Amino acid sequence: MRNTRTADLTVTESAPRRLAETTPLPSGRRGRGATANPGSRFEPTGREAFADGWPDRDAPAPLRTEVLPEQARTLITRNTSPDISFDRSINPYRGCEHGCVYCFARPNHAYVGLSPGLDFETKLFHKANAAVLLERELSAANYRPATIALGTATDPYQPIEREHRLTRSVLEILARFRHPVGIVTKSNLVLRDIDLLAEMARDGLVKVAVSVTTLDPELARRLEPRAPHPEKRLEAIGRLSEAGIPVMVIAAPIIPSLNDHEVEAILTRARALGAIEASHVLLRLPLELDALVDDWFAEHYPGRRRHVMSLVRQARGGKAYDAAFGTRMTGTGAYADLIRDRMRLARQRLGYPEERRRLRTDLFRVPTDQLSLF
Repeated sequence: MRNTRTADLTVTESAPRRLAETTPLPSGRRGRGATANPGSRFEPTGREAFADGWPDRDAPAPLRTEVLPEQARTLITRNTSPDISFDRSINPYRGCEHGCVYCFARPNHAYVGLSPGLDFETKLFHKANAAVLLERELSAANYRPATIALGTATDPYQPIEREHRLTRSVLEILARFRHPVGIVTKSNLVLRDIDLLAEMARDGLVKVAVSVTTLDPELARRLEPRAPHPEKRLEAIGRLSEAGIPVMVIAAPIIPSLNDHEVEAILTRARALGAIEASHVLLRLPLELDALVDDWFAEHYPGRRRHVMSLVRQARGGKAYDAAFGTRMTGTGAYADLIRDRMRLARQRLGYPEERRRLRTDLFRVPTDQLSLF
């Protein structure tokens, strides 16, 4: 047994070995979100760190971000999920340097033999042929337009976009084809493309969703260490709205006993800056994310660890995660119902429109350089 002391309470709890204690970790973890780097679930072997009594004379190399090109075969990903508003999406990058510990896309890194932990935020891939693929897919004779969601897994405006500009190239093609797009980001780098977005917005072809997890900068620094400051995201909402670009604020993820008290404050600030839609997502912990988030709490908020995980499981039918359509985003049970009711009442009180803004598909055209014969 051990005593765990935090700023607000002291509890006594059992002390299983933490994930970070059994995972080989590189040095220089400062500024990263994950506290561990467990192996991929598809690997036939695993590694475990342990103290053998010998001094560690050779310090490991500092933890740096690596970016490699990925030659994708297709760019538009299709889905048939009934509980999301789009059936196709684009993610120009694999992995995300923002390092949000809660990111539901972390387990996807296992598909390339890498860890959903620190690897996800330090070993990144950019789809170098994104623009070529997109133009080819949109030009196909059997293509039928519908809103493309840009950035559903990893942020299209994460720091490496400054150099690689894949998101910008994707938007330029969508604008040329007059194709509707919905963007999801937590970065004010989206303002770089306000020229394109404002032009598309005038034709009803774009909507931007900005994720605001918390208004507390200290909590944001721990949860999402390389994502922009909350005030920068709110500034982006205001400037996009002033430019005539429709903006949704997403309070996501809502983490029980950590940021759930901020729901109304986030929606209030965003509405005052011009947001016209608001939604939320309850914390999701698929696959390896359960252990990663639990270990993060053990490091940053040990006194709340059990309580938070208990509430998460109460909202997921007793499990860490339930992937059932219709409830996977918002959960079930008393706690999930409470959050839904608070969101609904806040939207009503603040005057958020009831209906979602629909984007146009009737303007789509495949551009051609050939002169018309008529």
